[in-house]
Amino acid sequence: MPNSETTPSKFTPRTRKVRILATIGPASDSPEMIRKLAEAGVDAFRLNMSHGNHEDHLRRIETIRALEKELDRPTTILADLQGPKLRVGRFVDGGAMLENGQTFVFDRDETPGDATRANLPHKEIFQGVEPGTRLLIDDGKIVQRVVSATPDRIEAVVEVGGRISNNKGLNVPDVVLPLAALTEKDRADLVFALEQGVDWIALSFVQRPEDVAEARRLIAGKAALLAKIEKPAAIERLEGILELADAVMVARGDLGVELPPEQVPPFQKRIVEAARRLGRPVVVATQMLESMITSPSPTRAEVSDVATAVYDGADAVMLSAESASGSFPIEAVTIMDRIGTTVEADPSYSARVHFTETLPESTTADAIAHAVNTMVDTVSAAAIVCFTSSGSTARRLSRERPAVPMLVLTPSEKTARRLGLLWGAHAVRTRDVASFEEMIAKAKRMALRHGIAKGGQRIIITAGVPFGTPGSTNVIHIVRLVGDELDRYRSGEGRRPAE
Repeated sequence: MPNSETTPSKFTPRTRKVRILATIGPASDSPEMIRKLAEAGVDAFRLNMSHGNHEDHLRRIETIRALEKELDRPTTILADLQGPKLRVGRFVDGGAMLENGQTFVFDRDETPGDATRANLPHKEIFQGVEPGTRLLIDDGKIVQRVVSATPDRIEAVVEVGGRISNNKGLNVPDVVLPLAALTEKDRADLVFALEQGVDWIALSFVQRPEDVAEARRLIAGKAALLAKIEKPAAIERLEGILELADAVMVARGDLGVELPPEQVPPFQKRIVEAARRLGRPVVVATQMLESMITSPSPTRAEVSDVATAVYDGADAVMLSAESASGSFPIEAVTIMDRIGTTVEADPSYSARVHFTETLPESTTADAIAHAVNTMVDTVSAAAIVCFTSSGSTARRLSRERPAVPMLVLTPSEKTARRLGLLWGAHAVRTRDVASFEEMIAKAKRMALRHGIAKGGQRIIITAGVPFGTPGSTNVIHIVRLVGDELDRYRSGEGRRPAE
């Protein structure tokens, strides 16, 4: 990635603070489309490992990284692992009609099923269910309730009938299944994604903190880990999951299948609030602009849905099929960008986004982040410039949801890329500084170069001394910019010999 400090930035910071995560798929994976998506407002790209092969994803990664170099802007790539997919077996005639009130049996017999029984090729379900457990088939279109269960046979009564057919999906929302979050396919996909240097791994089918711990062990620091909250069991152990994950996603697809629909909004707010409180980036996902898969404009309800996530302080909002396979991917990104920008310009936005109380922990870094947010108003600062190696200072500052732009300067390409899911962060990879004077000079230059402040305005600088030591944030400094400083620097005055 280029590292020049003397030329104008090719990609100015976005005024919008909420990030946009867009899924890449057949409708959007050409170099031309990926460029248009980035220009329309995409901050991070999602690769759905449930679809496509490694060759497809490698081509997409290479395209994104080439664009990153061209634009001189760190770009985030998230690989979303598929997770276990529970499915019923096959049927003699491809399917059968089930009537309300009838008895239906799942067993381990691989013989094709009929209207009375079917094969269920997941021994873990037989081990985990008990009388009263609900079985949701085909995204909840068919509902059965377990009457009895043995290691080889589940007898259930059909509460909501319909046509059951080959390999339809099955959800078991009422119990924690003895099933690992990572399948063999996931492990192979994880190895591939880490070899290609993706920035985030999204873990599906999280039921308990132990699932996150296992994934962290396998990732071994090579990428950041996002836990998808899509099962009721995960909500019950949310705090433990958040402690181990680097970020979370409100995955409303499966969550909406396993919960009554009216329970999804309050759970969404609960997850966002908990993540905000602990300083973990939180993504709201699934069906945000669903109608735009086939329509060039969203419904008013969809616009309100996206706006609600922004008002609640979500770090990012996500597009799935809208950008991956829909007919209007650019339009979907554009309207999402407009919603975020408009909401953040609302005079009531600041009060709403600070509704969640984010009390600082008893650490120097948290105290500094909290103080910086207070000082922004006190000294009428135009921007915050944050020096960081690991990104932890930027995450603490972002948790405060400051009202001004936040320029994050880091020598780490890995850190710069991971910050693409962080609310308000404009990350720039640049050489580290070695002295207090150099820190001030660089902060002023970069603030002017990237257009987050101009001559005569104040900026607040945070850093750690000794420089280059992760987790050592202990400095706040306020400076006023002079309009011709960048011009003098470009002419060679005050430039370091190494630059």
